[in-house]
Amino acid sequence: MTVRTSTQQIEKLVNAIVEGMQEKKANNIVTINLEKLTNSVTSYFVICEAESTTQVDAIADSVEEFARKKMTEKPISREGFSSAQWILLDYFDVVVHIFQKEYRDFYRIEDLWGDGDIKHID
Repeated sequence: MTVRTSTQQIEKLVNAIVEGMQEKKANNIVTINLEKLTNSVTSYFVICEAESTTQVDAIADSVEEFARKKMTEKPISREGFSSAQWILLDYFDVVVHIFQKEYRDFYRIEDLWGDGDIKHID
């Protein structure tokens, strides 16, 4: 397990993850900086949505590829690949959520962590 002490390294990983999402045309990409919250589970969430299970899988693969190539990082945990409705990739300091739209609407993670610094990516 990698523990980063540099905010700059964490931000580089977030950028690599966002690039991986954009490569596969992810929709509604959001980053949530949780570093200033006292009881946060990680430093960042990166969230996006896809139109199908095939696209959810493709985005997850792309995120892993970009994180590995640009930052030599692999997730410490991977969940949700069997159904591909919501895939979670845990990079310790950054947790990635890739949803089908209806599941994102249902779980509303942005609302749960609304005290964080939320940034919408074009």
